[in-house]
Amino acid sequence: MSSLPRIFFIGVGNMGHPMAANLLQAGYPLTVTDRFKDKALGLLEQGAHWAPSMHQGMAQADVVMASLPGPTQVQEVMLGEAGVMAALRPGMTVIDTSTSAVELVRQLADLAKQRGGDFLEAPVTNAVDFAVLGRLSIFVGGDETIYLQHKPILDVLGEKIFHVGEHGNGATIKLLTNLLWFVSAAAIGEGLMMGAKAGIPLPTVWEAIKSSAGNSWVAQHDVPSIFAGHYDPSFSLALCCKDLGLINQVAKSQGFELTMGALAQKVFEQAMQTYGPDAGELHVVRLLEERAGLLLRPPLGQAWGSDKVLS
Repeated sequence: MSSLPRIFFIGVGNMGHPMAANLLQAGYPLTVTDRFKDKALGLLEQGAHWAPSMHQGMAQADVVMASLPGPTQVQEVMLGEAGVMAALRPGMTVIDTSTSAVELVRQLADLAKQRGGDFLEAPVTNAVDFAVLGRLSIFVGGDETIYLQHKPILDVLGEKIFHVGEHGNGATIKLLTNLLWFVSAAAIGEGLMMGAKAGIPLPTVWEAIKSSAGNSWVAQHDVPSIFAGHYDPSFSLALCCKDLGLINQVAKSQGFELTMGALAQKVFEQAMQTYGPDAGELHVVRLLEERAGLLLRPPLGQAWGSDKVLS
């Protein structure tokens, strides 16, 4: 029998599935649940157990992990008579990898303490590709002793793990990284458009960006998605707008307002209103393409309604 703690993993879509798969491969006894069982089929084939209810999943668990879309879903799963906190036993630990709200994180930490358990917030970043590779960056807020106790679990999931102090700091640092991501994504689209409108071959524009101070992981991830025209379907405009709302909320709670954060939220909300909440993140660039009348496609660009490459 495994000496590793038994893990109950809630939410196995998107980022949650590869994280749960890595825990399975590392030998952790794993039970999973999700609103839709078909999301868990690959994990069940690999040896995970299915929990038909929250309480049944928790009954056999030492550690509860969650990967949920945002604060609304975190509240639904964690609170109430059928929630995680109601079934938390003394000695259990909850590790929430969701991007949540600062005040909600602190509320959950207090509830866990009242139940004799522990709570770690551990929001993750670096996209699904890195989740599959176990190379996420993880920002952990909570008691340092509890963090160190559970670091072997986090080491399975992440390449860079930062203990950032008190509860709420994990959400804050994850959200500030998303602010830089979203602002950069929109600006990258504008830069590419300027090059295309000038008649510079887009591969040349891209090489120039990569050779400059403007290069970044965001650029390297987003530019190929823009050129391909699929606009990164792995992250939706709804999630972008959710995170941008939280980003601006954090700043206001700290006593100031964001200029770039407010502008980014406005632009992404316009894209969501135009293309719908499920459209990929980089539809914020598609919005620009429509306004400029030019698709960002190598070598230069393609005019709407024309097969001719601009010269």
